[in-house]
Amino acid sequence: MEKNTIAYHSKEEINRFQVQLLKLQLQYLANHSPYYKKLFSVHGIDVKSIQTIEDLTTLPLTSKNDLQLHNDDFFCVPQHEIVDYCTTSGTLGSPVTFGLTESDLDRLAKNEMQSFQIAGIQKGDVVQLMTTIDRRFMAGLAYFLGLRKLGVGIIRVGSGIPQMQWDSILKYNPNYLVSVPSFLLKLIEFAEHHGIDYKKSSVKGVICIGEALRDKDLNNSVLTQRILEKWDIKLYSTYASTEMGAAFTECEHFQGGHVQPELIITEILDDEERSVADGESGELVITTLGVQGVPLLRFKTGDIVRKYTTSCACGRNTYRIGAVEGRKQHMVKYKGTTLYPPAMHDLLAGFPQISLHQIEISRNEIGTDEIVIRISCSNISEEFLNEVKDHFRAKLRVAPKIEFVALEELQRSVFNPISRKPIIFVDNREA
Repeated sequence: MEKNTIAYHSKEEINRFQVQLLKLQLQYLANHSPYYKKLFSVHGIDVKSIQTIEDLTTLPLTSKNDLQLHNDDFFCVPQHEIVDYCTTSGTLGSPVTFGLTESDLDRLAKNEMQSFQIAGIQKGDVVQLMTTIDRRFMAGLAYFLGLRKLGVGIIRVGSGIPQMQWDSILKYNPNYLVSVPSFLLKLIEFAEHHGIDYKKSSVKGVICIGEALRDKDLNNSVLTQRILEKWDIKLYSTYASTEMGAAFTECEHFQGGHVQPELIITEILDDEERSVADGESGELVITTLGVQGVPLLRFKTGDIVRKYTTSCACGRNTYRIGAVEGRKQHMVKYKGTTLYPPAMHDLLAGFPQISLHQIEISRNEIGTDEIVIRISCSNISEEFLNEVKDHFRAKLRVAPKIEFVALEELQRSVFNPISRKPIIFVDNREA
């Protein structure tokens, strides 16, 4: 069934298909969005003038700040038509509310169903969800809806607690997991300490969320290498956000996450808001298609990614989006070197001795960025500290300050009960 999707059509057909959907979405915004109605009026924009994907570049961009300041004005339907409320995680500021209509929930289910199909999951498989489905979290809800639409058995375990995860795996025999990849290392460690033969378990693949599996050249990250050295399973990267209501998921060839053309249009822009060449890094800008509740036009995600347009052996003719290399607002200038937290996280993942870490960025009295990495580990010797610093110098050309912290203390900071995600990056520069 999935082979009939637009992704297998020619690039020209995909483009024509997207243009039709874009025109419908623009007219919808002009008719129903208080925010975009005003924007079109102020800038004298006639949405009928947009006849190609390239014409999008003539329209203003939408920022996260716009969403935060005018959240209610982005709603295109009355409150009684909203059937589910989700909020962003607030990684780059105050959380934003998104309301979904019945149609939006159906669209969300279709998105995740197709995402799981891209990764090879089929009707009759069993999937264990290691992520929360509550707390207004869109992703967990999306996974559940998509798997249900696909006809898959679902085990809703939630996040964390290796013992409970293994109890479920051994009892229900899931083929696939949905998990943060670094948590897989904790699963492996627990299994080794408790005599669980994880290599002979039912698990054959993991849909990995929240952390990068590949580098800019689509090679395995250090974290991915560490997992695969221990456990011979397939690791599929998927990238999504609440604002998109769409996901980019890898197929079996692991060459970036395939776009779903019926759900989203993307641009990748440089600091001057000009399109970058394919394969070059820039900020991902998205225009949602088919959204009723809170549709977005040329929304700046803040995520730094690359687009890959070479043909994929899976037969889909869609371009792919690589791993998030960093967030624009999280960029750090340290001793003349530009750094993004994901590169530092992945470097630290190369040290099995480090059980937990947190990166803290601040601005000193002369206005430059300072980095402190707090780590909890089994080796607190000066020799190990120098080894970590030398590794940073070799890979990133700079060595930040590193502090040893007791595990209990660091856990309180990283696993804050009011946060839906572990807090492994703290940016104090705005404060």
